[in-house]
Amino acid sequence: NFKEMTLIDHLTELRKRLIWCFIYIIIVFIACFYFADILFAFLANPLVKLMDKESGQGFIYTALQEAFFTELKIAFFFALFFSFPLISIQIWKFIAPGLYSKEQKAFLPFLIATPILFFAGGSMVYYVISPIAWKFFLSYQNLNSTGIPIRLEAKMGEYLALMMRFIFAFGLAFQLPVVLTLMAKVNLVNHESLKKFRKYAIVIAFLAAAFLTPPDPFSQISLALPIIILYEISIYLAKIVSKNKDK
Repeated sequence: NFKEMTLIDHLTELRKRLIWCFIYIIIVFIACFYFADILFAFLANPLVKLMDKESGQGFIYTALQEAFFTELKIAFFFALFFSFPLISIQIWKFIAPGLYSKEQKAFLPFLIATPILFFAGGSMVYYVISPIAWKFFLSYQNLNSTGIPIRLEAKMGEYLALMMRFIFAFGLAFQLPVVLTLMAKVNLVNHESLKKFRKYAIVIAFLAAAFLTPPDPFSQISLALPIIILYEISIYLAKIVSKNKDK
């Protein structure tokens, strides 16, 4: 049974859900800011493992306020990440009353899959991609073979920006099956059209990787290949959607 709501009722409900989302983010942000140094150490760990700590190599900041603003960015980044499950509950509470039970069952898996796939993309960056990419970049250090010593002195803010860019790029790329399957459900695409578009999708995958990742071949291939694999998975999921519609 649906309760008919006026435009004011919808706006009031939306305002209520947005306020709850804002409260969640603020609370988690405060907690993350308190532990910002630990969270930065976690993000920096793939690079720290490769540094020559015995000679004093580490992170630096060159602007007076840089370390403070870096910790603010870290707190906000993790606040969004940790509060997303709570935010998704508010999204569900807002849209669920307007859906039939069959539509709720169809939509809920996509809402659950979104943070899981984003986490999978971020994990791939942290545990697989970044250690190899950082090792590649550190290979340009030159301490002994010439008379001019070249050593990395990484800035906190620049490293955080690069790591967040990496994580967001892979996290968003891993949303491809969710987006394309939803589009298949509303008849915007089907598995046949996705197959025909495959060669263009491969080109777009490499262009997106070139734009979103650092300019080394490994990083770009490491993002492009998962996008292509996820696109193939999306074709399979769209085919399942099509078969279910036929039934």
